[in-house]
Amino acid sequence: MNSEEKRILTGVSGLAVLIIVMDQLLKYWVRVHIGDGPNIQVTNWFYLCFVQNNGMAFGITLFNKIFLTLFRVVAVAGLIYLICYEVRKKYSLGFVVGSALILGGATGNIIDCLFYGVLFNEGAFCYGKVVDMFYFPLIQGTWPDWFPFWSGEPFVFFRPVFNLADSAITCGVFYLLIFKNKELARLFSDSDHSSKENKEEKSENDKDNNN
Repeated sequence: MNSEEKRILTGVSGLAVLIIVMDQLLKYWVRVHIGDGPNIQVTNWFYLCFVQNNGMAFGITLFNKIFLTLFRVVAVAGLIYLICYEVRKKYSLGFVVGSALILGGATGNIIDCLFYGVLFNEGAFCYGKVVDMFYFPLIQGTWPDWFPFWSGEPFVFFRPVFNLADSAITCGVFYLLIFKNKELARLFSDSDHSSKENKEEKSENDKDNNN
């Protein structure tokens, strides 16, 4: 790895670390200053609150807690390898930055899962809950009587509560999908090509061993 690649890698690593630090500081502040108390109303459509969830971004669940935590750890390890690969293969700086946003956000939520259960006496190692705090009820109302399933029930958009880490992940994913889709396709193409080369090399080695 040359000096230019090291400089880029240092920069995007710093971005990921900055996201992690800001995410954790905000979560700690919310936990201490809001806790089980009332939400803080910033505007009519923006609240700061303290919510804990066992799931992924925006409270999405996936199997059980230990599986989700291990999945996150493996995903972060894969992202670290992927960013190093992107730098070596001369992907654009924007593409690497988008990947770093996802890495920083995923790592921030992993810290909650791994350590919060132990630190705050809420569970064992790997069983911590993710802290969320941003709530944006942009539109509130009631479903009309003629609307199926939810007629007459309260309606809120946007209902999910999320955190800074979720925001970093979402921004990174949408940035790559919208503005870097060609490089994203290249990444998958490189992955398929590398997999085929490994299979061919393994096949050749097997032939040599049999001979």
